[in-house]
This record gives sequence, structure tokens and C-alpha cells, in this order.
Amino acid sequence: MLARLKWRGIATSLLAAAAVTAFLKSTQAQTPAGQPITIGFGMALTGPLAGFGKQALLGMKIWEEETNAKAGLLGRPVKLIYYDDQSNPSTVPGIYTKLLDVDKVDLVVSGYATNMVAPAIPVIMQKGKTFISLFALDANAEFKYPKYFSVLPAGPRPKAAFTDGYFQIASAQNPKPTTVALAAEDAEFSRNACDGARENSDRYGFKIIYDKSYPPNTTDYTPIVRALQMANADLVIVCSYPLSSVGMVLAANELNLKPKMFGGGMVGLQGIAVKSKLGPKLNGIINYETWVPSEKMMAPAAEFFKKYQARAAAEGADPLGYYLGGWGNAYISVLGEAVSGAKSTVDDKVADYLREHEFKTIMGSWRYGPNGEWTKSGFLEMQYHGIKEGAGLETWRGMSYQTVLTPAEHRTGNVIYPYEKAK
Repeated sequence: MLARLKWRGIATSLLAAAAVTAFLKSTQAQTPAGQPITIGFGMALTGPLAGFGKQALLGMKIWEEETNAKAGLLGRPVKLIYYDDQSNPSTVPGIYTKLLDVDKVDLVVSGYATNMVAPAIPVIMQKGKTFISLFALDANAEFKYPKYFSVLPAGPRPKAAFTDGYFQIASAQNPKPTTVALAAEDAEFSRNACDGARENSDRYGFKIIYDKSYPPNTTDYTPIVRALQMANADLVIVCSYPLSSVGMVLAANELNLKPKMFGGGMVGLQGIAVKSKLGPKLNGIINYETWVPSEKMMAPAAEFFKKYQARAAAEGADPLGYYLGGWGNAYISVLGEAVSGAKSTVDDKVADYLREHEFKTIMGSWRYGPNGEWTKSGFLEMQYHGIKEGAGLETWRGMSYQTVLTPAEHRTGNVIYPYEKAK
């Protein structure tokens, strides 16, 4: 009896040891090994675009960590190599030259925003690299580089996409407004967005009666708003980057600008710092969005945003990350999926995979068409309303202060028209 018990104990120990060995072998098989696959990019970590660049970077870091915790790419770890572009386009060519010639990264992606993406493309073309860009408006229009792929839900008419919903809403009003004023910051993105607004004005049957640009270093927006008041257009569309978006909204409120609709293509209003600064002055503005935390859109992204928001303070990033945190994660995940699908880091093979497949991310799904743009637009047009003084993070966390007006599948309510009624 004693011998039988001893043998049973030995057998149990042997089985346990075998299970541990099998587990360790399984773990080792999943642990990425060897030289890392390096992915290089510049990102705005200082300067006026840093609030958005830091969001994107945190989203990318979460992807890097999650990828390495699984099995890496092609069984190898991934490593992000990045430099601060200082929100300054002149730094960009040097950054990508260093990444490719000195760091010798395997793959590259862009930094944030049109103004930073466009200067990188000539360097990328010279080296023959595949290039996924983040929120660049029709940056490949002139280059027509076949290995360029955009992550921006603009669709096949990218310039027009920023204001298409705005004109749809205006066209549905009775009586229909008729005149348009355009004010654009003299920079790559803003010029492109206002090109699209001109196209939409013609397409929807509106008359442009004011069309002016202003320098990016403008500090006094009062003369611009006074000129808009003199023009007295029904629709005022501003195409701007964050600093001038804030300046234009402040001046419009101070001078009591009263068009039928105001907004259109203002970058920056999507960020928590800007929302907190402007507060009730946002009320009535109708502007583009790329994603909102509605129940439908949040469903595939909820786990990511829990991770992002738990780390945002330590990373000095936007506390919610709704504008660019999720998109930063999505655009690097698309590259990872293409590498895995192509079973290669060779740029031509990765580019072929990007052209031929649909990509499903936490921010939505898309396919690529000509010129590296999406085959279908995913832009939203939304309106701010009911914002009170002192509105804080809990307000910005949800949908109570914003209504999605277009497209129909994401619509959450009706427009408040004219602009003055929502102020």
C-alpha cells in the first residue's frame, strides 16, 4: 500500500513537471526574439501641435507593447524610433533622412498633420519606402507616389470631405442660405481644405463673396472677423490650425459675428485643452470630426481608451485621447497588419498588401483606392451646444454637448439653426 502511494506521488510530480515544461516551451515560442523590426517617424512633441502629437504617440506605444506581449511581428519584437519634429515642417526632411540613413529603420510612418507629412514625402520617395500618413489632407495629390497610404477618413474627394457635411446641412435649410465667406490660414492643410470648400460651394450652388487667407503667425484676429462682418455672408467657413482656430473663435465671440452657420474646417477644437479654453464660446459652431464617443463608435475602441486614459497624465497627453489617441493606435496597427499579411518588411510587398485588403481597426474599417486615399469618406459633421462655463472633463467625455449631424448612419440629433440660436 505504501509503495503504491509513493508511486502515485511520483507520477503526479512527473505529470506536473511535464505540464510546466510544456507551458514554458509555449511561452518561449510566443516570445518575440532576434533583431527588432524598427519603425521610424517624426512626431510633434513640442510646439503648437504637441497636444495632438502626444496623443498619437501614446496610442502607438500601446500598440507596440501589446504587439510585443503577443508574438511581435513575424516572430520579432517591434521597436518605435522617433524624434520630435517640434511642429515645424522644416525639421521633417532631416528627421527622415536620419531615420533611413543613420538609424536604418526597417519601416517608416508619418508624424501628425498635413504640414508635417508633405515635407517627408520627397525623402520617402527617394528611398522607395512605403509610407502611411496620419491626418494628412490630400498630401499625395501632387506627388502621386504609389506607396503612399493615408489614415484620414476623407475618402476619394479628400479636400472636399472636410466641408461636405457642412454644405449638406446648409442646403437642407429653408430658406436655403446663399452666400459663403472663406477665411484660411496660409498653410498646406488650410489651403487644401479651402480648395475643397470652393469645390463644395460650386457643387451645392452657393456663391462665394469673401475669400481671403491670413499668415500662420497672426496674433490679432479682430481685423479678419471685422472683414467677415462687412462681407455679411450667410455661411462663414474657417480653415485653420489650432492656434488660429482659437484666435478666430475668440474674436468671433468678442465681435458678435452672426452668420447663419460658422465653422467648417477648424483643427484644434477636437482637443480637450482647446475645448476647456473656449468653453461656451464653442456653442453653435458646426465643424468636422473624425470620431466621437457615441455608443456605436466606442464599442470597438472601449478597451483601448481605458488603457490610454489610465496612462495619459503620466505621458503628458490629452486626458481622453478621442481626437488622435485612437487614430495613432489605428494607423500603426494597419502597418503591423500589412507586415503580418505580407509576411515581410519589404516595402513593395507591404504596399501590395495595403492596396489589396480591407483594414479593420478600433476606429473603423476602410480600403485604399487611387492615390492612397480611402474608397469611402468617414468624416462626421457635428455641432456644439449647451456648453456652460466651467465645463470640465466629464462634459467632454460624452456626447451631451455635441450632436452628430452627418452622415445619416451616425446622426444623433438635429441642427440648431441659425448659429445665433445656439449661443
